[in-house]
Amino acid sequence: MLKIRAFKATDDLESCKRFAEGHANVLRDYGVTKVTSSKNDWFYNPDVYVVLVETIDGSEVVGGERIHLVNKKFPLPIEEAVSIVDKRIYDLVARYSDNQITGELCGLWNAKLIAGRGVSWFLTKLGVAIANMISMDSLFVLCAPYTVEMCQKAGFEIETSIGDHGTFNYPKLDLIATALLIKDPETLGYADNSVREEIFNYIRNPLGTIIEAGPKGDTEIEYNILLPKLQKQL
Repeated sequence: MLKIRAFKATDDLESCKRFAEGHANVLRDYGVTKVTSSKNDWFYNPDVYVVLVETIDGSEVVGGERIHLVNKKFPLPIEEAVSIVDKRIYDLVARYSDNQITGELCGLWNAKLIAGRGVSWFLTKLGVAIANMISMDSLFVLCAPYTVEMCQKAGFEIETSIGDHGTFNYPKLDLIATALLIKDPETLGYADNSVREEIFNYIRNPLGTIIEAGPKGDTEIEYNILLPKLQKQL
């Protein structure tokens, strides 16, 4: 059994460090050492929300993801990554942040211990749910080829205006990344019907326990994505 909780990065520095250590270890396992979403300046960014996956006793961090909102001090990881090969990413993000709230779902990872257990898919759905809960107007993501279809099911569309129809060689020349965007977190018009309903269920019920299915078996997950700011409003 696993547990998942959400918090603002600046509210829990120690958990941020545990997240970063686990993420770095997974990247090293795959021979990747330079990923913009793995930089640690986000610890001190007041516009970062963290989703942490832990063993049920809290002794080990085994996965997670982050949502970065646009602000003037910290560029989005996708801006830093894509600008190396296509400067148009800056104008694209600026367009979606003009009098709107935009940001990025990034840093999604899980330890080999839980690979194939459906956790990455569950995290993707929770990330979209949180974007809705914090009133975002759009949400970017940069993902590997094997997660493109997963993101599309959750409502993301490939952003073909940048790169080679939305694709880039990143984080290494022999790896491909694809930029995608949700333009309607409130309605999720491009999500699969069943996935859309599941995401809205997490918004209506931000605390609960579910059984998530994966190719290597089912996983029981206790989750709490009620952010402190939102808890005070209830």
